Amino acid sequence: MGFGIIHYNTPGDTLEEFLDYIAETGFESAEIQSGDLWPEGEKNPEKRAESVAGYMRERNLRASALTAGNNFCTEDDATLTAQVERLKRVLDLADILGTKILRTDAGWPGEDPRPGIVWVDRVAEGLERTLEFAEPRGFKFALDNHGNVTNEWPVQLMVFEKLQSPSVGANLDTMNYRWYGHSVSFLKEIYAAIAPYVIHTHLKDGVGSRAEYQGRILGEGEIPLEYAVKCLKDAGYAGDWTAEYEVHGGDKAADCRKCLEWMRAHV
Repeated sequence: MGFGIIHYNTPGDTLEEFLDYIAETGFESAEIQSGDLWPEGEKNPEKRAESVAGYMRERNLRASALTAGNNFCTEDDATLTAQVERLKRVLDLADILGTKILRTDAGWPGEDPRPGIVWVDRVAEGLERTLEFAEPRGFKFALDNHGNVTNEWPVQLMVFEKLQSPSVGANLDTMNYRWYGHSVSFLKEIYAAIAPYVIHTHLKDGVGSRAEYQGRILGEGEIPLEYAVKCLKDAGYAGDWTAEYEVHGGDKAADCRKCLEWMRAHV
């Protein structure tokens, strides 16, 4: 267990500058994005991962998770196979980085207007095919409530039920369900239902939904964060507590420090 932050909308123009900032501030871990290690055009992401892993070790930092950047919301079999094959290499990058957790997405169906529930089988298939080579290596997949598919929150539970694997669980983003349109009062019910499956977290605060959504520093929005923490503790969650800062135009360095202070005080 430790206090971390995802490398997104954070201080530092480079990954190394971000890592310097969080080490100096007192964070213990970071969720690294797959694009940090494998940007478009990169031919040797493994070498980049080795460099970043060394940089983190020198600063006593850990990787809480690696963002997979996958998309299983496709009806094209070749595209789904390509996504599974890509994840084989992403797993190698996670291994080099020193984490066994991949934060995964259901995916992005684009302009497809159908509800998220229509993608349950496809998401489960993508994860099941990936588990064939990931599970023997000890990897776990934290399915995020991200975008329009899994913020329709029963979709997450349906995927877990289909797979029945201890290697597949949730990344609980405390704000995203509200962003999707669920009421603040209903969030507690969602947290309680998802908590037993949580493998990784994004503690995020804010107000409003959709076009009215605005991010806030932890503890300064309308999200019942303390209840989410209680649900996770009651469920036996023992992983990292990872902040996600989504304020645009704020003082990132000062605000992320305040997020860490909130976690230390309330977790």
